[in-house]
Amino acid sequence: MSFKRTYFHIGYLLAGTFLLSLGAGFEGCKPKPAASYQLTGDTIVDGKYLTQQYCTNCHALVPADALTKDVWRMHVMPTMADYLKISTYGSEFFKKPTDTGGISLTHWQAIVDYYNKIAPTELKPAKIPTPLVADWAGFTLRKPNDMPDVSFTTTVAGDPSTGKIYTSDLVAGNLTEWDNDLKPTVLTTLPSGASNIQFQKDGNAIVSAVGRLDHVDYPNGRIVSVNLKSGDNKPADVAGDMPRPVQTITADFDKDGKNEIVVCGEGYKKGGVYLLKVGADNKLEKRNTIAYRAGAVQAVSQDFNKDGWPDLMVLYGIGNEGLVLYLNDHKGGFTSKDLLQFPPVNGSTSFQLADMDHDGNLDLIYTCGYNFHDTRILKPYHGLYIYKNTGDFNFKQQWFYPINGATKAIAADFDSDGDMDIATIAFFADMKSNPGEEFIYFEQQKPMQFKPHSVPVSKYGRWMSMDVTDINKDGKPDIC
Repeated sequence: MSFKRTYFHIGYLLAGTFLLSLGAGFEGCKPKPAASYQLTGDTIVDGKYLTQQYCTNCHALVPADALTKDVWRMHVMPTMADYLKISTYGSEFFKKPTDTGGISLTHWQAIVDYYNKIAPTELKPAKIPTPLVADWAGFTLRKPNDMPDVSFTTTVAGDPSTGKIYTSDLVAGNLTEWDNDLKPTVLTTLPSGASNIQFQKDGNAIVSAVGRLDHVDYPNGRIVSVNLKSGDNKPADVAGDMPRPVQTITADFDKDGKNEIVVCGEGYKKGGVYLLKVGADNKLEKRNTIAYRAGAVQAVSQDFNKDGWPDLMVLYGIGNEGLVLYLNDHKGGFTSKDLLQFPPVNGSTSFQLADMDHDGNLDLIYTCGYNFHDTRILKPYHGLYIYKNTGDFNFKQQWFYPINGATKAIAADFDSDGDMDIATIAFFADMKSNPGEEFIYFEQQKPMQFKPHSVPVSKYGRWMSMDVTDINKDGKPDIC
């Protein structure tokens, strides 16, 4: 079988910066009643009880073997101590006389002893279920003739209506248009590097200018509109004061004939999911908050309950990581339903819904692997997951392939054989021992059986962004 596909190499990043974040984000956590617990003297018994009581108020419980002893002691415990009114000096802990809330120093030390006793000294690499095959897997590579030695590309998006590709970079904040010959034209300078580009039917693009990338609550992100067709490409403000906006999507949520804009404001400790009502020329008329919750990294809009109204599904990747369904209440708001919860060491990065096994239900393709935080060690549970939809969006894990630092996955029928394949990138891949995992193409040969191809492009850079669309209009999806 032969097929024509193209792998477009547009931008790469050789510096350790990424748009998604994993942080504490536990403001407002209240411990479950445990102050009266009497220690038994058994480190494991006491530790299991106390961690369950104190460490599950704000996020899923992190298994002790998910991190090493050193990481627990030197990084995680000092960070968590602050939320439970414990003061730190290096890796030592003490209780201020004025700190009457939180946890007692005795209980806290029991938790520290527990992790120090049972956490491993190192994490063993995950067992690879199917070895990578180093080949092009039917792809061909196209890249610009002139590329800088170092590029700080923060987003890439292909416009299916024109076949053009658009990128943005962190340093200059430019929005660049690439024609069909991959010749670049700088259209405009954005307020900051873009994290997302949403194409509109009228030739405009809604662009998320992320603002500050570092982990601080400094809401200087902006949503702007850029006319991609006219000579005047100056960005027009839609909304400002956004907490690290990483994605925008549009849909007519109130069924008035005009699309609204949903913004994932990832933030750090403070963030949210916002609904922007816009009028003519994308002028902001009203801003509502769907969820006051940090960590929103991606959203998908669809009529999930088949009532004729668009709903939302949002993935959170900070602290209380998880997948949440927001059902449209037909009154301008949403009701929420938690679908999955992930521990805060996952570093959730992307998701997609696709019927992977042809049973009529949309399954979940999920990646985790954000690894630019205090726990910067390779984690065997990072990678690509498939959760089977058993009905009514009840997801059950069915398949996993370990990929260090997995950043994004996109499912499409790349080889035109009638089933869904998956392309993945890993910005935080194991570049020393396994650089081939930086880009993997999973060819589905039978339902839920994949042949992983390591397409040899790691020598060209590292990717934090990927898009799939039919660039050359041959009816087959391309990757940029």
